[in-house]
Amino acid sequence: MLRSTTFLRLWTATTASGIATWALPFVLGLAVLSRSLTAVELGVLLAARTAGFLAAVPVSGVLADRYARRQVVLCSGLVSALAAPVLALSVGGSLVVAAVAAAAMGAGQGACRPAFQALTAEVVRSDQRQQANAAMTLSVRVTTLVAPGLTALLALVANTQVLLLGIGALWLVAALVPPAGTGVVAGSSGAGFVADFWEGVREARRHPWFLAGLGALTAVIATGYSATGVVLPLVSRDRYDTEAVLAGALTAYTLGALAGALLIARWRPRFAGWTALSGLGLYGFAPLSLLLPVHPVVVVAAYAVAGLGIELFNVPWFTATQREVEPSKLARVSSLDFLMSYGLAPVGLALIAPAIAEFGAPAVLVACALICFAAPALAALVPSSRDFGPRT
Repeated sequence: MLRSTTFLRLWTATTASGIATWALPFVLGLAVLSRSLTAVELGVLLAARTAGFLAAVPVSGVLADRYARRQVVLCSGLVSALAAPVLALSVGGSLVVAAVAAAAMGAGQGACRPAFQALTAEVVRSDQRQQANAAMTLSVRVTTLVAPGLTALLALVANTQVLLLGIGALWLVAALVPPAGTGVVAGSSGAGFVADFWEGVREARRHPWFLAGLGALTAVIATGYSATGVVLPLVSRDRYDTEAVLAGALTAYTLGALAGALLIARWRPRFAGWTALSGLGLYGFAPLSLLLPVHPVVVVAAYAVAGLGIELFNVPWFTATQREVEPSKLARVSSLDFLMSYGLAPVGLALIAPAIAEFGAPAVLVACALICFAAPALAALVPSSRDFGPRT
């Protein structure tokens, strides 16, 4: 795939946007360590970024089906790129200005996601999309594996402002490098934004496998990811008395995801949907491993298995969506995907700590594990979920 100039441009742009999306909270966290920000200010900025992301995703879905996807990517990338220097100048100064800039960067990040999904379907042949989606997720996983160390090293010679300007430069790459699409967009229906968005919802409802898979994905992210974000650091500190378990588990998750992406780039399972949902269900081993006082290797292995499974789901899921959804409605359906799965993740994170305080960590971990196992299994009962396509 990387021998194609067109795909290489798309891959470069999506990789740049992925690095920039990941880097912002990490760099702002470094600003807390350097006392440029307080913990409260960091929370405000991350909340503003998330709000901008969620607000922009459905808007972008509609716009990317009305107009050229390439233009939507350009505009969303430029919004984030222009917000970066504003955020750099306001960090440590006006919190209001910094929050507005963070919200603008979040909006740019959210706006590019559905547009990139639709643009991929335009510029990559249908028989190559699984490899293309695997190549894109590989770049994201390599970034999350390597970038923390590199960013920490850069922080030794560059301050927060310079690093934020670097994020802005990445968004310029994401905005300017992608190729032009060749697909046909729907154009404006004249019925208004809400009507156009609901037309995308109706398109999603035409695909029972999509609704079932999205429900399972949302449940796993809202529970399993929350256990990872909240309980894993506590277990690493209180049970094992070391941060090494936390670092090892997160690294193993990324390595597992890399292995999963490499595997699914070539593998064509007979029942792609069932295989993908089985992979998604493997995330249940992550909260399950935190339940009992097992050897740290067991925790690390469970997270490696969870990472493997999540990419066995992600790549076929994106590929099937690009294949089965009406091309002129693809961005809107993709925006619904991101809005539901990622939009409810903060809700899970906000609720899990009070749930642990009320019911105890063991009960919450059992519930999270059961949901992670059961939700994909229930989704697999939908007949069209077998192949993520029309029922045959």
